[in-house]
Amino acid sequence: MKAVTVDGLRMRYGANDVLNDVTFQVDSGKVLALLGPNGAGKTTTIEILEGFRRRSAGRVSVLGVDPAHGDERWRARIGIVLQSWRDHAKWRVRELLTHQGSYYAGLAWDIDDLLAAVGLTEHADKQLRMLSGGQRRRLDVVIGLVGRPEMLFLDEPTAGFDPEARRDFHELIHGITGETTIMLTTHDLPEAEKLADRILILSEGRIVADGTAEELAGEDVVRWTLDGRRHERSTQDSTRFVFDLFKRYGDAVSGLEVRPASLEDTYLTLVENA
Repeated sequence: MKAVTVDGLRMRYGANDVLNDVTFQVDSGKVLALLGPNGAGKTTTIEILEGFRRRSAGRVSVLGVDPAHGDERWRARIGIVLQSWRDHAKWRVRELLTHQGSYYAGLAWDIDDLLAAVGLTEHADKQLRMLSGGQRRRLDVVIGLVGRPEMLFLDEPTAGFDPEARRDFHELIHGITGETTIMLTTHDLPEAEKLADRILILSEGRIVADGTAEELAGEDVVRWTLDGRRHERSTQDSTRFVFDLFKRYGDAVSGLEVRPASLEDTYLTLVENA
């Protein structure tokens, strides 16, 4: 079943196309990451799918509904983590989450469990204005999850996270995949590799790559010296290649280097070429 279907999506401001013929689908229970440089159209795509922005052209469906016409029942099935929130600074953390949870008919997530998952337990009774930027960002993630949504949109969710909070967040996301469909934007390529079942790379409003992290990373590069000559070979299985190389030439092989396939290399090449 497709949780998200996008066909020929276009967004134009005046004579400028921010999105041009963007087409993709997301299977239910899967995680899709949108990568791309600033201005590529990632946030605009997310905002259209959330129903916050009207598209210029194309067909869009999220959980079987056109977001432009989503009602309250549809919105109750959606979780959103924006790049930033604006709330009354005097709210206390637990008070805000309890208030947010009251909008849902059945609060599936235990608030204490969510706070523990992002390292905010000891800050539960603090006012929002007393939180650091990283702590506030963790709270943003909890707000998006509190209603246990069927579809979760995450716009650069771990910006400002320390390594421990990032690890806890990744574990939390792994724990809800399968029952929740997730779309996230990020500039953190290792995060995309770790979390996403599939990755789309956007550049100048167009999709320039679509696949798993392994598919997009390309091939390993093996370099070695034999009989005074330097050699280089790209391969999908560097372990097997090196084994066969030594089996054939033994100690005559020197200066061996193996450079693993890199999503970062592919990403930079695609964006530069586009």
